Amino acid sequence: MSSKNKEDVKPLSGLNLAELEEFVQSAKLPPFRARQIHTWIYDKYASSLEQMTDLPAAVRENLAHNAKVPLLELQQLQVSKDGTRKYLFALPDGQLIESVLMRFADRKTISACVSSQVGCAVGCTFCATGYLKFKRNLTSQEITDQIMAMQRESGLRIANIVFMGQGEPLLNCEEVIKSIHTIIDSVKIGGRHITVSTSGIVPGINRLAQEDLPITLALSLHAPDPQTREQIVPITKKYPLHQLIPSLRNYEKKTKRRLTIEYVMLAGVTDTVEQAKMLADLVRDLHCNVNLIPFNPIQDDQGKDLYERPSRAAQERFKKIVERSGRTVTIRLERGTDIDAACGQLHNKVLNEL
Repeated sequence: MSSKNKEDVKPLSGLNLAELEEFVQSAKLPPFRARQIHTWIYDKYASSLEQMTDLPAAVRENLAHNAKVPLLELQQLQVSKDGTRKYLFALPDGQLIESVLMRFADRKTISACVSSQVGCAVGCTFCATGYLKFKRNLTSQEITDQIMAMQRESGLRIANIVFMGQGEPLLNCEEVIKSIHTIIDSVKIGGRHITVSTSGIVPGINRLAQEDLPITLALSLHAPDPQTREQIVPITKKYPLHQLIPSLRNYEKKTKRRLTIEYVMLAGVTDTVEQAKMLADLVRDLHCNVNLIPFNPIQDDQGKDLYERPSRAAQERFKKIVERSGRTVTIRLERGTDIDAACGQLHNKVLNEL
């Protein structure tokens, strides 16, 4: 008997229960086997069919001809001194994506950052992923298996998910929404522990509002004035602030969920006193928290530093001014600065070494 081609072997991790039921039916097995397989993948982090010991040996042997557990293949792992784990995964077609697992000394829970696309079409000037260019969208299974792959490798239970890895989630809206349902129903991470970050894709925000999921929407604002935002977040030209802000208000009204405003601080570009005052005015009437992100130094594809990081004094000054809005303002705690932790850094590094 000839061996199966790689593409004929179906990965099961990342599939929801209904999809596993379809697979079990196609394999001519009783329906209850789907629930058993689901439990082994999502509750016990099984990495192979052989580990599923409540399936008869003959069933496991038969399934092994047509199926396997993992979808993603680990290509590289970097571990920071602060416990952050940066993963580079290969997809079935050979494309590469990044995921990050984060541990915090002051929290018992584990957080993870996942990608939604290979590369990115938005092209934010401070982001290393933009230099990869857009390749394709990820499927719901490819998104979900990032979580399971990190849990299988680390043995740690992930409690919080942020869609802040490679890609713009709301340019892959339907697959992201499907993956959120799988994360909630199968991975058992509650919606209130899931954050979707967007650069401001108005149709995607409106679509997400219709779905009315109990998640957090984070806007990567990064500049309060249209001129600066168009310079560093080019998608602003297509979805300007005067269209974006009403869509956020609609989302807030529909879901009754507090927004998060993400703001990257670039020295001499987005960290001025005047911009702090403008940001305070902009968020004053939004039900939101503001998260200031000191720039994590990266280089462009020519090895040149993209921007400079503001001083700690400049960060604190900016924070105090924005707090006049009455919103809660935090400065993000940095993770993995001793490894290629910024989105796209590890992917770019590996490609450059090929």
